[in-house]
Amino acid sequence: MDGLLEGAKSGKRQWIYPLIRKGPFYKWRSWISYIYLVFLFSGPFIRINGQPLLLLNFIDRQFVLLGQVFWPQDIFLFVIATLIFIVCIVLFTIAFGRVFCGWICPQTIFMEMVFRKVEEWIEGDARKRKKLDAGPWTSDKIIRKTSKAAAFIIISFLIANTFLAYIIGSESLIKIITEPIAAHVVGFISIWVFTIVFYTVYSRIREQVCTLFCPYGRLQGVMIDEHTLVVAYDDVRGEPRGKIDKKHDMPGQKGDCIDCGLCIDVCPTGIDIRKGTQLECINCTACIDVCDEVMDKIHKPQKLIGYFSENMIHMKEKPSFTIRMKAYTGVIVVLLSVLSYFIFTRSDLDVTVMRSAGMLYQEQPGGYISNIYNAEFINKTNQQKKFTLQADDQ
Repeated sequence: MDGLLEGAKSGKRQWIYPLIRKGPFYKWRSWISYIYLVFLFSGPFIRINGQPLLLLNFIDRQFVLLGQVFWPQDIFLFVIATLIFIVCIVLFTIAFGRVFCGWICPQTIFMEMVFRKVEEWIEGDARKRKKLDAGPWTSDKIIRKTSKAAAFIIISFLIANTFLAYIIGSESLIKIITEPIAAHVVGFISIWVFTIVFYTVYSRIREQVCTLFCPYGRLQGVMIDEHTLVVAYDDVRGEPRGKIDKKHDMPGQKGDCIDCGLCIDVCPTGIDIRKGTQLECINCTACIDVCDEVMDKIHKPQKLIGYFSENMIHMKEKPSFTIRMKAYTGVIVVLLSVLSYFIFTRSDLDVTVMRSAGMLYQEQPGGYISNIYNAEFINKTNQQKKFTLQADDQ
């Protein structure tokens, strides 16, 4: 913590070395991350009705979601989806805070559940990493740093390939990999550009993506209120904090917080959760796990740090799925249902028939009247469609 304060005063960035403590929340996050990563890396190769699970081909203006193909003519669906997405973010944040950031956000999952674990495996825990960085360049340091950089580049390369597959499709990616480089120069360069970007993010920028670049943390301050569930410190129970002194402490003299500082040591953004809700907090629950361990050791109740709203701490409201949360969740479900209805009831073929502008009807032999029409057919699938025009004699 002293290093962070010195960094704030000097204006220089102080590197963060978070401890990893594998408590219950960490284990749950790990399992969610494993499922997420399997789904992410297999996504471009999963097919539904011959179409990829997800494709965002901005180059050809073709988008695929759950096997459904979308073209620029479906722009109204993207407008609806964007509005619903914004509403869902607002409502979800009002009710549950930044749960998304700590549990689902790709930045957090890759940083904490992939790169951080690889880093600890190669360089050791937080204290060893800090000592290694501060020490001279010995042969051991060179080997460890080189190994970490190589591992990070390989992982970044895999992420870059997967990311590109979601844009150009898995078939095109396989061609870039298997065919000569000269045949796919742009694709080859794109892969390495993405690799460098991902490597830079996860090796150098790291938590600054959440604290400086991501706007969600700053928006959080205007979207949460006293009813919002966030990772918070129970200052009513914890204060006044202080080390345990069995000889001199009087009953009720101190709160349950023993000021061990472990909640700061495990924080991936380096904040002190005891100072209240902060934009840097990503609700990763690392501080909850480590604090529960300390409470067990000193024989105090768990959840000195936990998922609380301000009213739960100061107004003694019981933790529950409140009517407010149920209402917001219901609105989100309704909005997503509406969007799903539009998506799955969308027709594969759009037909527009209009009489040619500026053309009058024509009299034909036999007492017939004719008009000239323009017919436009839009095939919204990747498959050829056969259709027959049939005129009605009536």
